[in-house]
Amino acid sequence: MRKHKIIGRIEEQEKLESCMNSDRAQLIVVYGRRRVGKTFLINEYFHNEFAFKLTGAHGKGKEVQLENFAFALGRKMQRKYTAPKNWNRAFEDLRDYLESLDESKKQVVFLDELPWLDNQKSEFLSAFEWFWNDWASTKDNLVFIVSGSATSWMDEKIANNKGGLFNRQTRKLFLKPFKLYEVEEYLISNNINWSRYDIVRCYMIMGGIPYYLSLLNNKLSLSQNIDSLFFSEGCELWDEFEHLYRTLFSNSENYIKVVEALSTKTGGMTRKEIVESTKLKNNGDLTKILDNLILSGFIRATNFYKKKKKDTMFQLCDYYTAFYMKYIKDNYGKDEHYWSNSTDTPARRTWEGLVFEQVCKDHVYAVKNKLGISGILSEESAWFVRADSKNGIEGAQIDLIIKRRDHVVTICEIKFSSGQYTITKEYDLNLRNKVEAFRIATKCNDSIQLVMLTTYGVKSNEYSSLIQNQVIMDDLFVKR
Repeated sequence: MRKHKIIGRIEEQEKLESCMNSDRAQLIVVYGRRRVGKTFLINEYFHNEFAFKLTGAHGKGKEVQLENFAFALGRKMQRKYTAPKNWNRAFEDLRDYLESLDESKKQVVFLDELPWLDNQKSEFLSAFEWFWNDWASTKDNLVFIVSGSATSWMDEKIANNKGGLFNRQTRKLFLKPFKLYEVEEYLISNNINWSRYDIVRCYMIMGGIPYYLSLLNNKLSLSQNIDSLFFSEGCELWDEFEHLYRTLFSNSENYIKVVEALSTKTGGMTRKEIVESTKLKNNGDLTKILDNLILSGFIRATNFYKKKKKDTMFQLCDYYTAFYMKYIKDNYGKDEHYWSNSTDTPARRTWEGLVFEQVCKDHVYAVKNKLGISGILSEESAWFVRADSKNGIEGAQIDLIIKRRDHVVTICEIKFSSGQYTITKEYDLNLRNKVEAFRIATKCNDSIQLVMLTTYGVKSNEYSSLIQNQVIMDDLFVKR
């Protein structure tokens, strides 16, 4: 058996192995953001050897989907097979075929891009529910895998189905983007030997999306790659944004309005601010849009320290979307060397500083590991306070707070720089005022620990003693 080419995905592979070793029928749900590697994982893990495989066609009607089903089943049966008239007939024919196979061997069936098969009036889902409950669930040698990029559909219709598939799933695999250590491993496997500084800067643009990373050319520098993939005429990813949202969400225009609004405020927006910016109605439809964007990994809901739910801040956290809105949308085709030509400008440094904050939030497990508090229960949040001269409070904002159950509050200051970070007299005063504002405004009686998260550490000087602990860029590359 040939070796897997899979990078990372250890937990997912263990779950798949468990399913293959089970003595009962398996229904495995695989979902996650488009381009995150769902199809690759399944194809590679099973060496693309399936009893039957079908991939949904985007935007096509029932007739085309059933015709594709007929082509796929006909190839397996090694004879011409006429397309069935409906999905009930299709699944009955699939049952007949699977029953003809060796029952002593595991039979793996893979239906990819499942949401695209369930188009309007297709009755696909009801036919699948009947097929699974009536027959497939009784076949101990059957491993049935369903996958889809429309995460909200997969979650509602399959993973958390309240109808015929309620509690029928045996495994749920939600694929998340790679962490930094997985990106490093992936790049090395493709003969790209960049410094961790460049890997972090690459992550700021592409996140941990394997497909985007697969397009990198090992003969080009990071800046040259970004120019080639995002800014050159007819480049590989010039229409990625439109495909990304229109293939994932119906009524994608409103989803795009929300992410466009969030892209204008790196720190995020409250629901009220989103309504004001987008002019969308503040109703159940907006709730669904926000929930689906969170579920798909495009935005995050950030809780504020000791604040009510209505103060929840929604923040754009998909790196590619944020990069597109900031740089690609209005610059495509204007300068094929835009990224190389804008290196080390004040605007670029400001942007990198803001995005590095998100990188640290996405690797908070690594931060806790470095601080030696992985085993302590904690809650992560952000915090802000407006200036209040009456109570002697200066306005302040903290992007990451780790509130521990051992009555310690860790305040994290995050700074991105090309070398060691120097704390000046002015910044030292700013930090002291920020800690004091937090203590007064929150009436915090816990111990407060001030931690700096930087690329290469804090330079030792007369002001650095205020910092009680440090986390550097290398610490973010620790494995989970």
